[in-house]
This record gives sequence, C-alpha cells and structure tokens, in this order.
Amino acid sequence: MKHVLATMCYVDDGENFLMLKRTKKKNDIHEGLTISVGGKFEAGESPEDCVVREVKEETNLNIINPRLRGIISFPLFDGEKDWYTYVFTADNFNGTLTKNCNEGDLVWVKKSEINKINTWEGDYIFLEWLVTNKPFFSAKFNYKNKKFINYNVVFYE
Repeated sequence: MKHVLATMCYVDDGENFLMLKRTKKKNDIHEGLTISVGGKFEAGESPEDCVVREVKEETNLNIINPRLRGIISFPLFDGEKDWYTYVFTADNFNGTLTKNCNEGDLVWVKKSEINKINTWEGDYIFLEWLVTNKPFFSAKFNYKNKKFINYNVVFYE
C-alpha cells in the first residue's frame, strides 16, 4: 500500500482564508478547483516544517506558529495511494504575497462565502469546522473517481 503525507494550510487574516485556484499544472487532479495552499512532505520534514516551506514556496508568506487543526485521511484519493493530510491554519504571518504562484491564482476567500467556491465536495465539510473553530479532529473522507462518497470524524476536546 502506498501512502502520501501532505499538509494543507489556510492562511487566515481574520475575515478570509487564502486559497489557491489551481490553473497552471499539467495533469492536475485539482485543476479548476479552489483549494488550500500546501503540499507533500520532503524527506526529513515534520508536519510543521512541511507547511511552513509549502506556504513560503507557493505564496511568499512566512507563517509563524501555524496551528494544527486536524488530520484527514483520503483513502485511494487518486485511485492509487492513501493520502494523509495535516490541516493547519495560520493567523500570524508576514511577507508580501506573490503575484506569480506556479500552481494557480492565489485568492482571499471570505469565510462567510466559503460554501460558494468551486472545490471538492468534502472540503466544504471540514472548511466549516475550521470557520466555526471546532476542536481538533481526525477524519476520513472517501472519494471514488473524484466523487465524494462519505466521511467520518472524531473531534477531540
């Protein structure tokens, strides 16, 4: 069984989450969708190392003390591998947002309008958990052929 470790980060300015409309990568499973900033671990990285590096690479922002909000598994998400994703938010950041992300267009999305973006069906569920400040969670989201099937979650107080 093959596994992929990854991070997601929602940079939070209080009213909005910074997200990425994927438009530039070839053969991109996320093409046309608005998703989090983040990506795959590199050798030797902790989840925090990975999320800080990925946010810097994709946005040019430096995040300080990102908050781990949950862990989501996506079994056979791409049809081949199980994805294990550490979900972060970051409300302490500095730097100048790049205008040239190599994966798409960076957009600030109002939290109150998060359900209006074009994203994966399951993302609406956990984005609501982030917006409403639910406790730490461990969840599994099941997809088949890019279609959302179901999920289960445990919240930890």
